Amino acid sequence: MDQLFRLDGKVALVTGASRGIGAAGAKALAAHGARVVVAARKLPALEEVVTEIEQAGGEARALTCHTGDPEQIEQLVEATAEAFGPVDILVNNAATNPYFGPTLDTDAGRWAKTFEVNLQGYFACARAVARRCMERGAGGSIINVASILGLLGAPQMGVYGMTKAAVVSMTRTLAQELGEHGIRVNALAPGVVATRFAAALVETPSYLEPYRRRAALGRPAQPEEMAGPIVFLASDAASYVTGEVLTADGGFVAAG
Repeated sequence: MDQLFRLDGKVALVTGASRGIGAAGAKALAAHGARVVVAARKLPALEEVVTEIEQAGGEARALTCHTGDPEQIEQLVEATAEAFGPVDILVNNAATNPYFGPTLDTDAGRWAKTFEVNLQGYFACARAVARRCMERGAGGSIINVASILGLLGAPQMGVYGMTKAAVVSMTRTLAQELGEHGIRVNALAPGVVATRFAAALVETPSYLEPYRRRAALGRPAQPEEMAGPIVFLASDAASYVTGEVLTADGGFVAAG
């Protein structure tokens, strides 16, 4: 059974991997045998992740990329192939949320930036990887890190929630279109995770306390708790799983 989760010989690309869910996922993929490229906008934090992976006996490389720029994404996928070989596993995790407040007050610039990174970036990464998998007649696994805010209303984070809802739709559509090529596409929908990205939520009692009361486990997650679902969706343990949205929210959505 353990072999189902092994990723030996696979190449994984993880965006937004300098910290939080991306870093935790990258470390877990490497621990299960994948060679991992970690990508984000700033190199120093990525290099720390690479060092941790290598000290644990894994293989990793750090590459900078702004996933809001489709040209940089193409360069990233090519550079990954040059470093380790063609990408088998893509974890779309790079995201932004530049505005926290009433949705109607979102300005055009922040709206555009949120969609540029959270949706356009995810799509461009998925397309770049999927096309190369198809060209070489190989399958693959694409994992889009969405959010429960893409499944529910998202007060104070409306535009972010809209992008994550679109990511869920994109996931299901690409799963149907790419299945014949052996490419699986799934989404992971975390609840509140205690990361720097989610600091506005974790550090706001009026937001966090209702979450804790509703979630069955009564707490936010740690980034490492998203690593297991990522490994599962990347591995042969999920070989018949595609088009799914795996919620990892401590039972928040289940509470109704």
